Amino acid sequence: MDIIDCTTLDEVRAHIDSLDQRIVGLLAERGAYVQQAARFKRNTDEVQAPQRVAAIIERVRALAIARGGNPEVVEATYRAMIAAFIEAESAEHARLHTR
Repeated sequence: MDIIDCTTLDEVRAHIDSLDQRIVGLLAERGAYVQQAARFKRNTDEVQAPQRVAAIIERVRALAIARGGNPEVVEATYRAMIAAFIEAESAEHARLHTR
């Protein structure tokens, strides 16, 4: 991770805006895979997958620590993201399995 030492607030914001472009693209890509996952799950319990959520949280907290990030911020972000993706996957699962 190469962090540039910014000299102005505008420069900081420009870097954040650039990161947001990449993050949104990655979220869209992740979402496409989440939508595909709905095809393989037999019921809503498998969509909720609490053990999988726990494993992801454990993994991303460790990644945050290894990369010098704040594990609490990463965990909170991932919990919100996962909740939103579970909601979207639940809707897709219902659509696929109520035909």
